[in-house]
Amino acid sequence: MGTGAPPGSRRTRVLVVEDSLTVRQRLIEVLSADPDLEVVGEAQDGKRGIELCLALRPDVITLDMMLPVMTGLAATEYIMAHCPTPILVVSSSTNRGELFRTYEALSAGAVDVLEKPRGDEAAGVWEARFLAQLKLVARIRVITHLRGRHPSAELPLLPAAVAAPGAPRDCTMVAVGASTGGPGALVEVLRHLPADFQLPILLVLHIGEPFGMAFADWLDGQTRRPVAFARDGEPLSGLKGRVAMAPPDRHLVVRGGQVHLNQDPERHSCRPSVDVLFESVAREIGAAAAACLLTGMGRDGAAGLLDIRRAGGLTIAQDEASCVVWGMPREAVLLDAAERVLPLREIAPALAGLGPRR
Repeated sequence: MGTGAPPGSRRTRVLVVEDSLTVRQRLIEVLSADPDLEVVGEAQDGKRGIELCLALRPDVITLDMMLPVMTGLAATEYIMAHCPTPILVVSSSTNRGELFRTYEALSAGAVDVLEKPRGDEAAGVWEARFLAQLKLVARIRVITHLRGRHPSAELPLLPAAVAAPGAPRDCTMVAVGASTGGPGALVEVLRHLPADFQLPILLVLHIGEPFGMAFADWLDGQTRRPVAFARDGEPLSGLKGRVAMAPPDRHLVVRGGQVHLNQDPERHSCRPSVDVLFESVAREIGAAAAACLLTGMGRDGAAGLLDIRRAGGLTIAQDEASCVVWGMPREAVLLDAAERVLPLREIAPALAGLGPRR
């Protein structure tokens, strides 16, 4: 057999949901040229996308955010509640409101996001990235999200007494790393920290440009805890009770009692890198640090988490059952870098008793 998948294997079945005929045809052309993939359906609006998902049960969906009849966000919410399927958001949305919808879709269960081709890329570069990312997304086990997305209604915060089942530890800061599945996991952790939790939180999330540019603002609105991109030279002491996030394409490190940003080489093909943050925290903060490694693909953060554990800090990895992708936390577990391996819902309570609160 000259083309197609090897005998005994099955091609990955793809549903394309995109309102632009030109873009849709290009996506289908790229997908159809790959012998491992089969385009089983196409839709030009979110409602039709849902209907085809229910009827065809594809292995993976490419989904635009800005769709007629029913938006990509609404389609994501419905699909993840009723027929959970790995979703790769393929979008050109870069204004603030549209970026927020993309983050909400990721929080509601979409796996990853890729920018639409701009037309100025070198031949084959975007296509190769699209196919590689789609195949990775297709292999991810997704779970049912009954509520679709996090409700906007106020959620009760856990009382400090309930949220701290273990003995308090003398910590001065928390470092957090996440990648695929990170938006929803971060909302869960930050929302359930007690209101009087006063430790600074430094955050690295793998989300590429242009999609990362407004994420800190979105997360700030989701969690009722101040979140902003870190500023170079900002004193760590000025971040009490706040979350400082690495901006896109900048490593975040701690040095001399301050947070710093740099453009040093990528680590694990990532900038910002969780390892870069965690290693600096191990050097500068040592036993007074706590660190969490959440859901994500790859191994970024595992070695850095081990550095923090060796320095005497508290280290937590998210468990397999609650991860969208048990990649980064798994690598940490294999290195014995995690003092505790916890379900997502137990991570905020484990952090709640750390350090002074006022």
